[in-house]
Amino acid sequence: MTKSAHPAPTRHQYSVLRQICNLIPAFLVPHLARATKVDEQARTFTPWSHVVTLLFAQLTHAIGLNDVCDALRLSSGPLSALRGATPPSRNNLSPANNHRDASLAEQLFWAVLEHLKGLHPRFAGSRKGKRLRYHFKRTIHAVDSTTIQLVASCMDWAKHRRRQAAAKCHLRLNLQCFLPPFAIIDTAKHHDNKRAREVCAGLRAGEIVLLDKAYVDFAHLFDLRRRGIFWVPRAKDNLQCRVVKRRQWRRKGNILRADLIVLKTARSQAEYSAVLRRVIALVEVDGKWIEMTFLTNHLAWSAQTIAAL
Repeated sequence: MTKSAHPAPTRHQYSVLRQICNLIPAFLVPHLARATKVDEQARTFTPWSHVVTLLFAQLTHAIGLNDVCDALRLSSGPLSALRGATPPSRNNLSPANNHRDASLAEQLFWAVLEHLKGLHPRFAGSRKGKRLRYHFKRTIHAVDSTTIQLVASCMDWAKHRRRQAAAKCHLRLNLQCFLPPFAIIDTAKHHDNKRAREVCAGLRAGEIVLLDKAYVDFAHLFDLRRRGIFWVPRAKDNLQCRVVKRRQWRRKGNILRADLIVLKTARSQAEYSAVLRRVIALVEVDGKWIEMTFLTNHLAWSAQTIAAL
């Protein structure tokens, strides 16, 4: 028998954690530890071991310090292959999480992102996402929030109700690369539109932002319009408006209606005096068709495009 011209690839034992760690330049974490003075607080538990531990906790959905420490102690052999990382003890991990500067993790994220962009210029910039069935030459962002339930006795800064604590994460997601350029973690007692300006501060003229209806603030939307940013939020149920022109009044496909409108109340008119586009469409959610109402400041797009966004 003759040997195949294309032998099977060599199998390897690399875990997902090791593959992620290999993407981080070896010099980066020690450099950032010196810049943020984290290395001055590290004795037996190095900043690199701390980063590996946090990555492991995130990948395994660990529920506590005991879970992380016990699992890494049982895997101390493979862990040492990750540039000499060591498993933490409870007495090391807890003070490290409490006292070490969290800006190291933030700077590490942006530095690794820039490093990957340098290796692969199309990384985090491709417009050919498989989940995007529509094709735009503009960058599209999605803004939404999620509430994280916490233990009230441990997180007194995040008290939400009498016996409950919660934090809220406001996130802006780039739909071309599915990476978050901006996020805010704050207490859950404030309404989402209080953080709308901060979340959208980094948007550039010509880009598109998709907003949940909790972020609808007409003063902020008018400011985005002046900056040349196009937006598509869901309309609130109590929206009061007057139809200026009907562009579609009969159902065509999943589009039920499309109108040009102006806001009706005096306060809304003072905040947003220009003409808006309203599209009422049927959207499939979990196998069911649900009627939704959308608003936009782009008057030339088709109703189908707005519903697709």
